[in-house]
Amino acid sequence: MQTNNSKEKVRQLQNKLYLTAKKCASRRFHALYDKVYRDDVLFEAWKRVKANKGSSGVDGIGIEDIEAIGIEKYLTDIKAELADGRYKPSPVKRVMIPKPDGSKRPLGIPTVKDRIVQMAAKIAIEPVFEADFRDCSYGFRPKRSAKQALEKVRKACNNKGYYVVDADIEKFFDNVNQDKLMVLVEQRISDRRIQKLIRQWLKSGVLYGNILTISELGTSQGSVISPVLANIYLNTLDRLWEKYGLTHGILVRYADDTVIICKNKKSANHALNLLRYIMAKLDLKLHPKKTKIVSMWDGKEGFDFLGMHHRRMTTETSKGQLYKETYQYPSRKAMKKMKAEIKRNINSRSLLVAKEEDLIKNLNPKITGWKNYYSTKTNERWMQTLDWYIICTFTRWYNKKHQRRNHMSKVGSVRNSIYEKGLKKMARA
Repeated sequence: MQTNNSKEKVRQLQNKLYLTAKKCASRRFHALYDKVYRDDVLFEAWKRVKANKGSSGVDGIGIEDIEAIGIEKYLTDIKAELADGRYKPSPVKRVMIPKPDGSKRPLGIPTVKDRIVQMAAKIAIEPVFEADFRDCSYGFRPKRSAKQALEKVRKACNNKGYYVVDADIEKFFDNVNQDKLMVLVEQRISDRRIQKLIRQWLKSGVLYGNILTISELGTSQGSVISPVLANIYLNTLDRLWEKYGLTHGILVRYADDTVIICKNKKSANHALNLLRYIMAKLDLKLHPKKTKIVSMWDGKEGFDFLGMHHRRMTTETSKGQLYKETYQYPSRKAMKKMKAEIKRNINSRSLLVAKEEDLIKNLNPKITGWKNYYSTKTNERWMQTLDWYIICTFTRWYNKKHQRRNHMSKVGSVRNSIYEKGLKKMARA
């Protein structure tokens, strides 16, 4: 298996497919399946799956087991299965992930083999659909990010966006109509073998303990192909919004997280009604309690989107003039999650034997990640709160380690010590 320069070859393939699809919106692709088992595509798929880490699926085979077998042999076997039409996906392993509010979220873990094939299929089909996707969609797309979506929302709110439709699609991944999804896939891809692959993944079922469930609805949350399929499905919303909704408000979508920024209450009501109508067309429902119209006018209300809270606040210029602008800062849920992670990395019983330097080394990458995501020009206060929380957590750890009764004594010297030893700050220095 020759895999030299696989990344560049894959990029060229994707570029060619994208440009062909962009040139003609009605073009249907009939020869994509053979791209899925190309050597360079399979090798690139393997590299991406390995980089994402993740545990083993129902077969118990992990990434390190494949490396022990030999990557080249493993990929050659997959290639032969795909070429001969023998490939059949395994059921997805269902695990329950705890959420901050105490409830649990189901996550599907496909086998590593299925993840490689799904990644290879994604490499082949994504550029075709990318050509159709709209600018309002930011989730799980090349060269697009949550930060860009947040910036779009901030600008729209500052530009007379006084009312926001904060929409929550009820159990989106569980309720996707598979038949309608396949119709949307077939509008662009006439290759029967690709269609069959996607149908197989949709119908492969979920194994929870010893119980196998096969549903007529939904796409597995956690599988590699799922975000692309979600975007194909919700592109209908984006297209219809472009056609009928632009006079009501600006739609910003990140996967199934959706907000619409409107200039007045009347527009917001129209936007919500249109959104409900489009959702019904897609056999989806908006959550009755979580979907709401938020008035941004007086700063008494705000909304959460992509881990950030948005609220209009009064700001003073250097010359003492007052004006209102949209503040973005970590939502309560995000703050709670970060504090729990800080506590887990510093002040758990098992870490009392650890050195301060080791705790700092572990925490610094997390601080960098949070800072990169949550830093905005209006959230210094919240970043300082987190810095103070980190200092207090280190102080409690220090006093427990030295068996002091007062858990907050020596806070000043602990603070000096951790910053001298290189602890990073969330707030701007």
